Amino acid sequence: MASSSLAHPDRSRSAGTNPDQTSPTPLSQPVTVEAVYDCLRRVIDPELNIDVVSLGLIYEVKVGLKSGPDSTSHQVRIVMTLTTPGCPLAGVFDSLVKDQLQPLAGLDPDRDVTIELTFDPPWVADMISAEARAELGL
Repeated sequence: MASSSLAHPDRSRSAGTNPDQTSPTPLSQPVTVEAVYDCLRRVIDPELNIDVVSLGLIYEVKVGLKSGPDSTSHQVRIVMTLTTPGCPLAGVFDSLVKDQLQPLAGLDPDRDVTIELTFDPPWVADMISAEARAELGL
């Protein structure tokens, strides 16, 4: 897979705790690392009401072309964590993330997206963006 990646994007953006406050993701948006992060900003942690990017839960996003006869089809790999290994919502995040990637052109999240859950390094509150910290009163 020829790929590009971006780890820990610019965290100076709005925390986006309400999907209505973020700009809409246009249908058929090209599959790029930044487009994936834009979609991930719509995934809200149900317990903290802050998006997963602002919480620092997304460690890496890679976008590349699939090898083989369909070289115009993309594949996406997301490395993420949870606030705690015992998070009761661990089973929910996979579908929350994939649901938000639907608007990306030609991407079938169930087929083309791999989500790797890791706890190395473990998540700490220092990973939260400044804007999200302010919203949480930290």
